[in-house]
Amino acid sequence: MSGWTYAKSGVNIDQKSEAIKALVDEVSYKRTGLGQMVRIPGLFASLIDFGDRYITLATDGVGSKLMIAEELDKWDTVGIDCIAMNVNDTICVNSEPTSFVDYIAIDKPNPRITEEIGKGLQKGAELSDMEIVGGEIAVLPEIINGVDLSGTCMGYVEKDRVITGENCAEGDLIIGLESSGVHSNGLTLCRKVLEGNNIALTDHVPGVDKTVGLELLTPTEIYVRQVLDITRNHEVHGLIDITGGGLRNILRMRKGLKYIISDPIRPAPIFTALQEIGEITTQEIYQTLNMSMGFTIVAPADDAEEIVKESSNAKIVGRVEKGTGVLLEPDNILYDHY
Repeated sequence: MSGWTYAKSGVNIDQKSEAIKALVDEVSYKRTGLGQMVRIPGLFASLIDFGDRYITLATDGVGSKLMIAEELDKWDTVGIDCIAMNVNDTICVNSEPTSFVDYIAIDKPNPRITEEIGKGLQKGAELSDMEIVGGEIAVLPEIINGVDLSGTCMGYVEKDRVITGENCAEGDLIIGLESSGVHSNGLTLCRKVLEGNNIALTDHVPGVDKTVGLELLTPTEIYVRQVLDITRNHEVHGLIDITGGGLRNILRMRKGLKYIISDPIRPAPIFTALQEIGEITTQEIYQTLNMSMGFTIVAPADDAEEIVKESSNAKIVGRVEKGTGVLLEPDNILYDHY
């Protein structure tokens, strides 16, 4: 069998983009005045005009990582992932997360499971300095087989502090912030690689101390406090959450520039193991998984150097030049569409 791809595992990100476009094309009503949306394409969180500041909204879920939690019957960390996937998008426009609502769809009520999920949500809220202000549990036995968990985050940013990527410029440097692991995207590919090679979640894979299931359940890193502290003290031109789409997320920044990843963060053993076991090409894995770089910052060179000096988990991984696309320079791989 040829090597695994995200599409072969059942998730085609190009088809997903087409489906999103089809939906968005039909959602055409536009509010005017207070509360109208700021129409800038490619943002990770929506900007809503609210007078002197913008309110932001972002929504996301945990995805198929929940299937690993279900198989291991370990639910106490997926709430962190739910929070992280939302707040890490929220801060990409320099917005401070303030409020969160969760949504749990479940086939039958299970207080033990919802209690454990609640522990993770609480921890994620603490790490984000954000309050969970409400939520919903829907019991849907005819639709849901198990549990689905998602949420929506509200934040705010002063209008003169918003960061959209439009100020990215030739000569800027790209900073990578280390991830805590696979985070909460690409898990369908990870699971299919393991299943296709008869590797159980309770097994070990080369170079990884934990069982592979526990390694994949490692909660998504929450970058809120670190990134907002950086933007308060340094000039920053772009903020990118490396989630589904991998390096292709960087294409959301200013067009007409080439974002060159010349010295990527060395991938943690779990990524190397999955790539070798699944015979995944370098091009495929860097557009599916975060490869140990969970967040990126584009900043002027002087600021970038200072940011890295002040941050134990940060590394200058590349530079910005004239051109187009995202280039993984060591392997000469160009990503030119999101």
